[in-house]
Amino acid sequence: MGYTLAEKIIKQHLVKGEMTPGGSVAIRFDNTLTQDSTGTMAYLQYEAITDEPVKTKFSVAYVDHNMLQTGPENMDDHIFIKTAADRIGVTYSRPGNGICHRLNLERFSRPGQTLIGSDSHTPTCGAVGMLAIGAGGLDVAAAMAGMEYYMTMPEIYEIRLLGRLRPEVNAKDVILEILRRLTVKGGVNRIMEYTGEGLRDLSVSQRAVIANMGAELGATTSIFPSDEATLRFLTAQGRPEDYIPLAADENCTYAKTIEINLSEIVPLAACPHSPDNVKPIKELAGIRVDQICLGSCTSSSPEDLITAAEILKGHTIAENVELTVSPGSRQALAMLADCGALKILLDAGARILECGCGPCIGMGQSPNTKGVTLRTFNRNFKERSGTADASVYLVSPEVAAVSAIYGVITSPEGHITKKTPEPESYGINDNMFIAPSRDTSKQSVKGPNIQPFPKAEGFKEAYSFTALTKLQDNITTDDIMPSNAKLLPYRSNIPYLSDYCLSPADSCFAAKAKEHSGDIAIIAGENYGQGSSREHAALVPLYLGVKAVLAKSFARIHKSNLINNGIFPLEFISQADYDALEAGDIIKTSKDLARQINEGVITLTDITRNYTFKMKLTANEREKQLLLSGGLINMIKEGRK
Repeated sequence: MGYTLAEKIIKQHLVKGEMTPGGSVAIRFDNTLTQDSTGTMAYLQYEAITDEPVKTKFSVAYVDHNMLQTGPENMDDHIFIKTAADRIGVTYSRPGNGICHRLNLERFSRPGQTLIGSDSHTPTCGAVGMLAIGAGGLDVAAAMAGMEYYMTMPEIYEIRLLGRLRPEVNAKDVILEILRRLTVKGGVNRIMEYTGEGLRDLSVSQRAVIANMGAELGATTSIFPSDEATLRFLTAQGRPEDYIPLAADENCTYAKTIEINLSEIVPLAACPHSPDNVKPIKELAGIRVDQICLGSCTSSSPEDLITAAEILKGHTIAENVELTVSPGSRQALAMLADCGALKILLDAGARILECGCGPCIGMGQSPNTKGVTLRTFNRNFKERSGTADASVYLVSPEVAAVSAIYGVITSPEGHITKKTPEPESYGINDNMFIAPSRDTSKQSVKGPNIQPFPKAEGFKEAYSFTALTKLQDNITTDDIMPSNAKLLPYRSNIPYLSDYCLSPADSCFAAKAKEHSGDIAIIAGENYGQGSSREHAALVPLYLGVKAVLAKSFARIHKSNLINNGIFPLEFISQADYDALEAGDIIKTSKDLARQINEGVITLTDITRNYTFKMKLTANEREKQLLLSGGLINMIKEGRK
């Protein structure tokens, strides 16, 4: 029996375990990336692990999330990241260079290699046949230190693409169609592997859109073969030597095959407030729009932005619309300037933002009260835009540009006759990357806002939790720890952030937690912790005393972050048990908790209701040891990895 492409790469990097779906495997990573929102914490954690240079082939630290410098905090963090990266051997990407996912795809993606990044959209580099996985900052710090990464061996789903896209249909519509079919939980513990004749119609930049938003499926990663399109892209990037052909074996077996005929896909939109709430644009036509945002890491290639410019050429945006453009990289922005597309966008009335995440994470450009905004981004969770009552629709650049002209949601059908070709060459200028000195005698520079991260206590044989809140399904990391323009400057200050923990979901939680003196539990529904890899969504609850989360199910990265920080992620076996518990209940474990952790079934007693029930601990052997050690840092300090 042959191997899938993902299995081939995992096999080449396998350190421990067997590639049996559902089992535990440990793999080594060739490359890592961090960004400034999660990177400050990752480098603090790295310094807690070791003082030696990184052990990876290549690691890079990007500054792309928060470049709005209204006080000293952001630049202080940038200086810390730069100085920490310099001493341990990590390349530094300066502010303004671009968004980590687009930049890493352009300059450092390599077929057949592995990449772990402290951002959930790291799988973007799967567009070139790279196994790229998003994770929490502590996992990335451990990988930089040369440690293997443990994960549940995913099932491999084949997404077989047939036909070809019509001119008005974008790769964004492809991934929206997949989200419509599979939902935001459909990819959990799965890898999406793309095959089929339809690949011939998709450039690497288009594939990157799909791979990027595979994160919205909850997938471990997404991966495309390394083929002629990959060679064209790497050659155009001046890196033909990085190309190797890679594909699945013809006789491989997939857990499931899903066929999608590209010819049948129509322009789509993800409606508020979830990426899987997908409807055809024709059903939404005529909805008045207040704001349109082009770009981000998802749809900011020269192809996408030139397409938007061609649509807008000779037009002025509707008077009721504000239009912004966030190029994904300085390379893309320079190419827009060189070909004249930038002037077209400016003439149409667009505001050009710097090359960064910006409005995607609510870092500026928040829409008006009850505003309607179309965005070519990857997430539309409630309040993520920075405006609590805004309606955010995720759309293709084609839909965004046409709608900007008319001021209402408008289908691009009939407005586009041909697709923008992939560039034959990209403008290459790497002078915003700073190579490291690897001089560990130097000291990293910490500004006053950079506070130590909380460390988990050691394991106790029994716990008594107070459940301070009960939450519904699909609580996101944005709900757990908001990361808006007001709070992101304090990403290095867990005590400050703690005042806002769970504020969108339970505005009283932080105050209740700070008044409480014992261990705390959170009760939650399905898919708890979906969205960002943001480790703050585990660290801030840890600081407040949260020791357990009782949920129907967990998102992959957040569950790993909880375990790494010694927080128990327990899953309800029965819906009736979730229904029976209430906020304020006191819940106790039995005294043989260590044995139960090893067995994977935890007996709990709700003292308040005199109610005993069982919960699952779905964890591999190493994760169980992490919990018994009180988290990864404690395990490393104990001399175990």
